[in-house]
Amino acid sequence: MPKDEVDRETIAAIATAPGRGGIGVVRLSGSKVVQIAATVAGGLPVPRHATLCVFKDRSGQRIDEGIALYFAAPHSYTGEDVLELQGHGGPVVMQMLLAACVPALVPCFNAASSASGRSRPSRLFAIRADCVGNSG
Repeated sequence: MPKDEVDRETIAAIATAPGRGGIGVVRLSGSKVVQIAATVAGGLPVPRHATLCVFKDRSGQRIDEGIALYFAAPHSYTGEDVLELQGHGGPVVMQMLLAACVPALVPCFNAASSASGRSRPSRLFAIRADCVGNSG
């Protein structure tokens, strides 16, 4: 497959220090940013404009209200589409916001996957590593 046709995974992570704070940031980068923005933020913000929106989970339940920023490829830090979701700080809100983004991303590896004979992924992205630590 030519380099320009490589399917890149979308990654997401909490981009602020752990613990309580005034704001917390979840940052996403990759090809599924537009899809995730539609679901979680109610639509894709205008590029490079802070947009006030309500963040929702997959069932449409309100998680938080905050600011969404969209940086369209190739004019972003990663060169891919980037979405930054800025909500109220604190681990609970940030975990809920990150979890709302996860179903559209790669599946998590957990103990059940290992027991069922599925092989562990060779590379762990930030979201996968977070899921491994939180599987139960």
